[in-house]
Amino acid sequence: MPVISVRDIDIYYEQAGQGPRLLFISGTGGDLRVRPNVMDSPLVRQFEVLTYDQRGLGQTCKPEDPYTAFTMRDYAEDAAALLDALGWGQTLVFGVSFGGMVAQELVLRFPEKVMALALACTSAGGAGGASFPLHELARLPEPERLARHLALSDLRRDARWRAANPERWARLLQIASERQSAARHQPGAQLQLAARAGHDTWDRLATISTPVLLAAGRYDGIAPAANMQALARRIAGAELRFFEGGHLFLVQDKDAYPYIIQWLNLKAQ
Repeated sequence: MPVISVRDIDIYYEQAGQGPRLLFISGTGGDLRVRPNVMDSPLVRQFEVLTYDQRGLGQTCKPEDPYTAFTMRDYAEDAAALLDALGWGQTLVFGVSFGGMVAQELVLRFPEKVMALALACTSAGGAGGASFPLHELARLPEPERLARHLALSDLRRDARWRAANPERWARLLQIASERQSAARHQPGAQLQLAARAGHDTWDRLATISTPVLLAAGRYDGIAPAANMQALARRIAGAELRFFEGGHLFLVQDKDAYPYIIQWLNLKAQ
């Protein structure tokens, strides 16, 4: 099992593929034991992909102090320390959702480590708009929480759609329950929600000089289109691309991965 001591934790990580080096930072509750994941994606056919379980999640440990709280900067420092520990120099970075917030802090704090940055379905926080406060959903009963999360993930799944597609809706609820329930009870889940609630890079984004691609789903209610547009206005030279889908547009739109892969490959040349 590939585990390495980084800062105050032992991080579980995986590497696969060949090509330019790419650090992939996953979203809330990411656990590499749950398949499929990024290691089953088209990225590993084009890049040497490095990804990991964030603190308190999956097979990565959590510091023993139960009162420890972490900010997005802590998660960025974990990523930077992992790169150093594995001897990776400047690399491509792809952050999705919560991982996109971590990636923003990574490029702001360690710009020398990031060759180019792809940010998917994420937000700047502050005046740039925050992603939906998922910590509020955590207080709901499990069935209601899952249904609310699914509806937010793709705004097309409104009451009319659900009534017209009961079997598809039931299947989506089943999949969501299988993937999210275990993650919710991991020690790192609440840490992530707290860090997410305090995330705010807005006032610093204008200092980014690294090439940035912003990829978004048109029907995302968790990281709304307006938030991605705000990021595009704030980061000089950033490219914004919308895809058909919601928060999971990467698997909903067949053009999403090819476009992002092409952009990353061009920046790696």
